[in-house]
Formats: sequence, structure tokens, C-alpha cells
Amino acid sequence: MTYAKEMPESDSQRLAMAVGRLNRRLRQERRSELSVSHLSLLGALRLEGGAARPSVLATRERVSAPSITRALNCLEERGLLEREADPDDGRQVVVTLSAKGEQVLAEERRRQDQWLAQRLRELTASEKSTLREAAGIMRRMAES
Repeated sequence: MTYAKEMPESDSQRLAMAVGRLNRRLRQERRSELSVSHLSLLGALRLEGGAARPSVLATRERVSAPSITRALNCLEERGLLEREADPDDGRQVVVTLSAKGEQVLAEERRRQDQWLAQRLRELTASEKSTLREAAGIMRRMAES
């Protein structure tokens, strides 16, 4: 039996594969019944200081207005966020993380952080330094 010769991977392919695998591995540490998108939305709300207009969250998460509305409705029904009139513009709404939302998000992050911290302890100082630098670069790429 002959196997096809592997094609050399480009830098972009190697990076995409590594990020994808790490992301899948981190998701395996999840215990919440929430979808990855809903957890990401709670995280985006946390990044906005715990309160934001839906349009800001839609832009950050790169989803449409109807999609963000459906997701926010689901999270509100679960008691993970609350809506109130925007104090600067009564026609707008601001969503805020509820205490329960903060708790769910913190627990999920704690679980992932524990797994990742253990993996980082297994690396050399040089590898850790490289990853710190790469994390900043990857964040910039993700936000572009």
C-alpha cells in the first residue's frame, strides 16, 4: 500500500491547524450547557466592562443584528444577562452580565485556565516567552 506524499504545509496552514486543535482541546474542558457562541458572547460582554449595547457586541462577535438578538434573548431567558434602557439614549438598550452570568463565565474560564496552566508548566522558559509574544500577535490578528 502506498501513501500519498504529504504536501508541505504553509505557515498559515500550520497556524490554523494549531489554533484549531488548541481551541478544540480547550472546549473539551467546558462543562456548561451553553454553546461556544453563547460563552463567547458572555466573554465579549465581560471585555466591554460587563455592559454594552447589542450593536457593539454584534460588531465584536462579527454577527448580524438578528443573530445577536436571538443569542441575547436566550442568555436573558437563562438569567445570564439583563437588559435596561441606555441612560444616554432611551431608544437604545444596554445588556449587562447578571451575577449568574458572571459566575458561569468565571467557572468556565477557571476550568480552561487550570488545564492551560498545567500545560504551560510543562514548557521551557523560552517556549513560554515565545507563546506570550505569539498571544499578542494572534489577538491583533483576530481583532483585525
